[in-house]
Amino acid sequence: MAAAVGVRRDYTPADLRRCARRSGDADQVRRLLAVALILVGGSRSDAAKLAGVTLQIVRDWVLRFNESGPDGLATRKAPGRASIPER
Repeated sequence: MAAAVGVRRDYTPADLRRCARRSGDADQVRRLLAVALILVGGSRSDAAKLAGVTLQIVRDWVLRFNESGPDGLATRKAPGRASIPER
């Protein structure tokens, strides 16, 4: 089993909730609130249940948050080839 990844502490749970209120991206809001729950002492399992995802996805969110802060939790365009336009 892998060791738990720590969450950066330069943002408070209140900061993350404030970012969530300002965000127009519903998926980013869900991610921010899950990370805020972890910061107040909730378990990652609780955060996963709150967000309706698996523990692995919560871990990925924590890694993204640690790397880029709240902006790292914004919905990104999927990688891969661009779609072929219809004729």
